[in-house]
Order: sequence, then C-alpha cells, then structure tokens
Amino acid sequence: MNGLSTGKVDSSDEEVALTIRLLKGDTFQADLQKYSPVLDILYTPNQVPSSSSSSSSLGTFIANTLRQLFAEEQAMIAYLLSTSSTPPERSPKSLSPSVADSLAKWRTRSTKYSRTYHLTFSLFTPTATPSSWDIEAALEEHMKPLLESFSSISNFTIDTQIQLYATPGVGGKVLKREDLSAFINAAEWPLSPSIGGAPTINFIIYVGDMEIEGGGKSWLIPQWGGVVIQSDTADLRPAMLVFSNQLMSLLGAPESGSLPLRLMTLVRVRSAGLLLKASGTMGSLARLSLALPSISIPHSVADGVYITLSHLRKACDGLGGKEGLENARIAEEAAEKAFFEKSMVGQVYFPDEHKMAVYMPLLGPMGVPLVMGVLRELKAWRKRSRARQMTAR
Repeated sequence: MNGLSTGKVDSSDEEVALTIRLLKGDTFQADLQKYSPVLDILYTPNQVPSSSSSSSSLGTFIANTLRQLFAEEQAMIAYLLSTSSTPPERSPKSLSPSVADSLAKWRTRSTKYSRTYHLTFSLFTPTATPSSWDIEAALEEHMKPLLESFSSISNFTIDTQIQLYATPGVGGKVLKREDLSAFINAAEWPLSPSIGGAPTINFIIYVGDMEIEGGGKSWLIPQWGGVVIQSDTADLRPAMLVFSNQLMSLLGAPESGSLPLRLMTLVRVRSAGLLLKASGTMGSLARLSLALPSISIPHSVADGVYITLSHLRKACDGLGGKEGLENARIAEEAAEKAFFEKSMVGQVYFPDEHKMAVYMPLLGPMGVPLVMGVLRELKAWRKRSRARQMTAR
C-alpha cells in the first residue's frame, strides 16, 4: 500500500496494492472502486482524531476495512504455506476446517500457472443447426477486455469451432450432479488438450433444452474449463459472462473484491506458490545429492541450480509485483528442469549396485573363458620358467 491520499491517485509506475483516499463528506463509509485499486474512505469532520488522542474511530474503521479486503488473500497464502514442504515448526497456525475446505477446492480447480494459455470456444449441437454463431463479436465485446486486464500476468491465444451432430456422454433432459463429469464426450468431440505447448482451457456452449438437477445450466470443470447449455445462440452475452467468471476461477483469482484488486492478489498468490514450489524442488535436489554421494551432477543441473537461485533472489526482491511473478516463474521452471534432468534420473533409478546386478549374469559367461585362459597362460609360463632354470643348472 502506498499510504493515504487526500488528492488525486498517484499515477507513477510504482506497483501498489491499494491506494486509500480520505474524502470529507456527510457520511462515514468505505467505497472500493470497481476498475482501479482505490479505496475511498468518506468521513465527517468530527471523526478526525485530535493530536493528543491515542486512538480514533476513523483509524479503527480503516484497519477493519483493510482486514476484510485482504482476508481471502491472507487465507490463500497461509494455505499455500501450510501445504508446502515448510517444516512443521515453521508452518502457520492451522486453518479452520471450513476455510481449509474452501481453499482446497480453490487449489483443486485452478490450473497450473503459465505465461501463456490457449482458450478454445466450442459450439456443440446435436443436429445440423445452428451452423454459425456470432462468436467473434461476443469475444470482442465481453471477453477481450478481461483478457487485456490479464496481460501483465498471462497471455492468451484463442480459437473457435463448431461441431454438428454432437451427442454428449450422457442423455436425458435433467442432468444429475454425478453425471456432469461424463457429459463431455471426449471420444468424439474434437477437444485438443494443448496447442503449442500452452495449457488449453475449454469453454463449451451446448445447444439443448437440458438443465441440471436442482436448477442451473452451467458448471465448471476443475483445471479444464466450463460448460453452458443454451436453447439457442441468438444471444451469447449470458454465456460469455459465465465463461468470464469461470476463467477467473480457473486462473486462481479470489472470489471477492474489485477486478484490479483480484488481479493483484492473483499476482501475489501465484508468486508465493511458485516461490514455494521452486524452493521445495531445490531442497529435494539437495537431499537427493546428499543421499546419493556417488551420483555425478551434470553441468546442465548445476547451471539450472544457479539460474533458479538467481531468479529466486530477484523474485524476493520484487515480491508482490509483476516482475517478481515473472522471476518466480523462471525459477520454478529451471528448478523442475534441473531436478528431472535425464542423466540424473537415470542415475537415481539405476545406481551402480543395480547395474552390477543386471550386467553380472551377462558378463559371467564371457568372463569364465577369459579367466580360464589367463590361468592356462600362467601355468604355461611357470612351466617354461622351471625348464629354463633346469637348463641353466
């Protein structure tokens, strides 16, 4: 946070979590701006503390408001710490069961962080109609602004498709909750798991009169995408709004707060997750090298460790900002690459003892004739030496 302000918002390049503006007014309330990380605190003159006062209702109100705004982020980071490889004595206090359950679902449904994601928007229909949809205009109006706000966190590529005569994996007018996981007909529907190495997030509109048991026509598939059922494609706005919310959830954004605040929280939470993962991988690599002192460390692994530590340091220096997130991502990728280096993995799973056990049965039949030949040569040599000695006498 860059502190309190009574004037215009500072437009410098410095990354701030939240700007607080104190505004005189006739009421006492807090107003979080929807499209900027700005919190307006309206107060009346009689709420300004005197110079001799040790506390004030205004200060207490601001503190409680900030706790509420950042409560979800604090819980997310505490959960990451509690589920990481941090030693128990250094782990944060246990979370309440309800909060832990909510955060476990958050971590389960969100996809792994990537600098680039591929979004596929698909229209599936059980008949020959509709054979077209105004998806480009819908994406331009409802999805592109959201993706642009994510530009400092991740990039996105998009493609669209229509599949006629597409039947789902389950039938019936009413879909039971337990049937939703089988709705996607993976065997027949052309849904690519990834394009160009980037994780793919699928958004599907299925044309039909189905509904979910208990109400509703949309659902989210953790780490995969979302589905919306519509009777027609005349108006794509409702589906795009659902997909926007589903995308935020899949990318790991918190549920509450304004869009800028949620995005900045996502930066900090993703940075923390990547830092913990990279540090944990480095710790595992160090323990592995100590447990197997005979293992040789390739130069590529040593370089990977150097890159990881260098970018971990930079990520810590820029913690909470977008530059810190980028350095944390590079550190995590370098750590994973170093740990799973092919020559290292081969030595771990096939140590010298195993190699001897494998090759000894093969070397035995070859070694016996060689040993017997050596023995024969030694015997002949000794015999010739004795003959020479006898001749010399």
